[in-house]
Amino acid sequence: MCRFFVYKGRGMFMSDLLLKAEQSLIMQSYKAKEREEPLNGDGFGVGWYSPDIDPNPCVFTSIQPAWSNRNLFRLSEKIRSTCFFAHVRAATPGAYVSEFNCHPFQHEQFLWMHNGKIASFPKIKRSLRESLHDDYYNFIQGTTDSEHAFAVFLNQLGQRIRDYSTTDLRDALIATIHQIKEWQIQAGVNQSSSLNFAITDGHSILVSRYATDPKVDAPTLYISSGDHLEIREGKYRMTASKHQPNAVIVASEPLTADRSDWKPVTKNHLVMVSPEQHIQQVPID
Repeated sequence: MCRFFVYKGRGMFMSDLLLKAEQSLIMQSYKAKEREEPLNGDGFGVGWYSPDIDPNPCVFTSIQPAWSNRNLFRLSEKIRSTCFFAHVRAATPGAYVSEFNCHPFQHEQFLWMHNGKIASFPKIKRSLRESLHDDYYNFIQGTTDSEHAFAVFLNQLGQRIRDYSTTDLRDALIATIHQIKEWQIQAGVNQSSSLNFAITDGHSILVSRYATDPKVDAPTLYISSGDHLEIREGKYRMTASKHQPNAVIVASEPLTADRSDWKPVTKNHLVMVSPEQHIQQVPID
């Protein structure tokens, strides 16, 4: 299992969440607290939006462990954005470690991440790939189940890829999860899959917490929202918002020490954040 976080809100420096917060993603790359194996050292990736330059995001990935990449430390201190994706990878045993397999994956305006795995992925890989439109079949460059799931999502969005709403993104993501489950049933796969997917176009954000077996828990996922992050006595806190939240973070583990700022996402639910910062949790099944 990997660790990731999503941020959307007021412009802030990437380093505040990636490096400086008490339970930052860099710390989670070598000392994750909410998975059996604390190490996530098989590469990393960050993605961010600069809409005044380009509506499509910029992505920086590396197969180095996040804790030892000097360029990541340097760049994160200078990158300011209203929307970040960041991911540290723990590759499935036997999987290739290459930049093609590092999250987040990008297609035009979209960024995609995954924490978990599709059980017995080779058994459904042929059916999955044969279902894809040529554009999304040829889009796949790596070998991960995660990137293939992204292609399924794009395929589900289909003709709406140029003109869609947050609801359309929700429908496409839920359809992706259901389609993966259907292929597994057809292939006789009995193991549970963990499908914590995250998708954004820089305006809307959707993150799922999902396990295909109702008896198996899904990977952890938390949400924090408020006016903005601030430092109080050397520690980061999410300040309360009187009205609509101006900052939303969805993360595999809380990034700050005060857990009262974080609420767990319900299993088999989807977090939706609209361009206007409306937050919903909706059931997937």
